[in-house]
Order: sequence, then structure tokens, then C-alpha cells
Amino acid sequence: MSSDRPADYLASLVRELCALPRETEWVEFKMNDAEPQAIGEYISALANAATLVGKAFAYLVWGVRDDDHAVVGTTFDPHAARVGNEEVESWLLRLLEPKIDFRFFTVALDGRPVVLLEIARAARHPVRFSGQEFIRVGTYKKRLKDFPEKERALWRIFDRMPFEDGIATERASADDVLRLLDYPAYFDLLERPLPANRDGILAALADDRLIRRSDAGGWDITHLGAILFAKRLDAFHALRRKAVRVIQYRGSGRTETLKEQEGAKGYACGFEGLIGYINGLLPANEVIEQALRKSVPMFPELAVRELVANALIHQDFFVTGTGPMVEIFDDRIEITNPGEPLVDTQRFVDTPPRSRNEALVSLMRRFRICEERGSGIDKVVFQVELFQLPAPLFENPEGFTRAVLFAHKPLAAMDKADRVRACYLHACLCYVTRKEMTNTTLRARFGVEEHNRAAVSRFIREAVEAGAIVPADPDAAPKLMRYLPFWAAEAPEGRT
Repeated sequence: MSSDRPADYLASLVRELCALPRETEWVEFKMNDAEPQAIGEYISALANAATLVGKAFAYLVWGVRDDDHAVVGTTFDPHAARVGNEEVESWLLRLLEPKIDFRFFTVALDGRPVVLLEIARAARHPVRFSGQEFIRVGTYKKRLKDFPEKERALWRIFDRMPFEDGIATERASADDVLRLLDYPAYFDLLERPLPANRDGILAALADDRLIRRSDAGGWDITHLGAILFAKRLDAFHALRRKAVRVIQYRGSGRTETLKEQEGAKGYACGFEGLIGYINGLLPANEVIEQALRKSVPMFPELAVRELVANALIHQDFFVTGTGPMVEIFDDRIEITNPGEPLVDTQRFVDTPPRSRNEALVSLMRRFRICEERGSGIDKVVFQVELFQLPAPLFENPEGFTRAVLFAHKPLAAMDKADRVRACYLHACLCYVTRKEMTNTTLRARFGVEEHNRAAVSRFIREAVEAGAIVPADPDAAPKLMRYLPFWAAEAPEGRT
């Protein structure tokens, strides 16, 4: 089974829905009534109701009689319907907030056309259509604001429902699970032998919440299972935009693209291939050692690995229509993920780890792809200093988090912002390793000789004036001055 929903699966699903004794909060039957405004309101109501009753999807079915659920066929054609000059599906999506996943399917039952609208459950807040939130009360569509007890119940569910527990594909057979998921990679990453039979494989996947038993029979593949181990992410409709895009440009701008590749596999089973592909595109310098040429990567491979892993695991999966992106320029690499950072970008080095995707992080740690100890950014900064590159930049463009690694640049070519950022991150790195920054440590970081001590003192003054660092003891003699990141000044004894 795939996101295309084979005809036999659709026919079976419609028959199951018709077998229900009556309409429910998550199922509505119609014959030919397909007024676009009403469809949009039903999408809102059914999506919100599905969350309340614990269903992964809700359904609106045309071609089924309401009173006895007999299949009578419909004249409604969603692919031909329009609102003005706009296709009805596009019009509905534009007026929905958030833009949840919904799909129209047409299937023939007993020689009669039936249209099925599959609607994903509301995830993080109630679904609105045209600015209004709706809910099902019994078999009726009502405004959510008129039923505050249901609204409160919805928010309680949203507060405890992580992305990983959502359903990517429901009612999959055991064979479908093994066809859609790269289960050998799961056992390889855990360094466990492959079970001798199918039941053992399914039990292991279920233990880690990658799949779970479906109430309707078969298995539900969770978002966690699909995003980590999909053989092809585009086989899961709601996740296909979460594939990693890697783009290589000519020069330092985005005007000319050399290569663009979108990842196909899940994050865990495809991680090493992704890193290998990125490293293959990164520029390298050739150096001569003992008469032999050696290719040295322009960017530290460990730093690239850590930042890509962070972008995958800390993204906000509820931001629709976009996913992680790696952009490679001649002079830098930018790694961007959807979602606001959970901590201030200036505190990435010292802040204990926090993640909005706890189950995903936990599994990626067990696979040794990432760490939960919060030392990933420390390693990035250390590697950058070891390679004597400009300090990395962590920024927060609206709705996104971005990390930038810069190619080598002589100290003389660094501007003031580069120098202040380097001083600050060096002070952070010293602090978390229970040291303090001095003129000597900063000279080592920049590769500056003792006789240029005065120049480094000037860089320190720039960082102090910018408020990035502060003296540990303002009354100390100039040659004994030690420095802390600005946030450590008030409680230098409270280190953890």
C-alpha cells in the first residue's frame, strides 16, 4: 500500500464506512451535495472531531445514501469542480489554516462512482476554514466556539500529542509494512540480528513505536517509523515534503544552481548516504605533505554531520510545505530547518538539550546519529576553531532555524562582526570546558603570534563593547584579564 491508495483498498475502506450503523463524528455521507464552502467547513469539523475521538483520518463520502448507507453513486467530480477560475482543491487548501493534508479519491463500487475525501486529523491547534473553527456534535456540523468543553478537550489532546505518534499510513498489511519500511537498516543501526520470522520483525518495530496495531486490522505506520525508515518518503503523502533538499550553487549567490537533489529515504536509513552526498559536493583544498598531494575538506566533516543531524531532529514537523535544506556555496554552507529554535541562538553552546521531537531524538541517539547531551554545537565550534575558520553563524529567520559554516578566510579579511562572533563563541567554548578566555587562548584560536598580541587585545575590546563578552574580574591587571560570555557574568560560580 502507498500514498496512491490502490483501488481495492479504497473500495474496501468505503465498504467498511458504509457498514457503520450510522454517521459518526468522523464520517459524513453525501450524495451530490458538494457546495465548496460546505466542503471546507466539513474538513474543519471532521479534522477536529477525528482528533477528539482518536482517529488518524476522517472521511467525507459522496455517492452513499445517508439513511441506509446504500451505494447509489454521485455526479460530483472533485477534479473538475472549480471556484471561479480556481480548482476546488486549491481553493480549499488556501482557506484552511493550518494547511492540513486532505485528498480526494474516486472509486467505482458496484459500477457506481463514489468520491472519498480523506482528511488528516487536526494536529497542533484546531483546523479553521475561512477563519472559522468547526466541530462535529453527533452527526451535525457546528461552530467550535459554541462548544467550549470540546475546545478545551481538543487543546488537552494537542498538548500531549507529539508528531511522532501521528499516523503516516493506516491499516497496512504486514507485507506492506515490510515493503514500505527499510527494516534491515533498523536492525543494522541497533547492531541486532534480523529476527528469524516476520512476526519477530513486526514485534521489534512495534516496541519502538515505528508501527502499531490498527483498530481496523493490520498495522498503522507511525510518523516516527516513516520519517526514520521509509524506503521512499514520497510513499507517505503527508511526509513527502519533509525530504532533505541539497542544493549546490555557483558562486556565493542563489542565481545559478549547479545541482539539486531531494533525499528519498527516511532520515535514519538514509543518513550516511546523505552525509556522503553532501561531502562529495563540498569544495576541498589540496595541500602537499612530504611531496604527496592530499585533499583536505574545506569544512570539518564532523561539524557538517552534527549540524545536518540537528536540522533533522529539531525541526518543527507541523510546519507544512517545507523541510530541511542544505545549500552549498563557494564560500559557505547553510543548513536550514523549519521551526523556531527552542532556545536563543546565542545560547546554543551552553544550553542543556531540548527537543520538540523526543521520541525521534531518543532513537537517533541509539543509532549514534546524534547526541542528547547537548554537546553537538560544542563540537561544531571546536572543529571550526581547529580548522581556524570564521566562527559559525546561528540565526533565526522568521519561522526557521539556520546554521552557517564559512570557508577559510584570512584574519585580515574578517570584518568586525566575524571577529566579535569568533570571540563570543570562543568564550562560550572555554566556559563550558571550565576555562576562561584570555588573550593567549584567543591568539591560539586565530593562529596569531605573540608579537601581535595588541591586535588580539583590540578584537577583545570590540567584543566587550558589543556586549558579547565581559571581564571575569574588571579590576584585574591588563595582562591577567580573563573573559566570560555575557550570560555567565552574573553567576560564574553556577556552572553545571
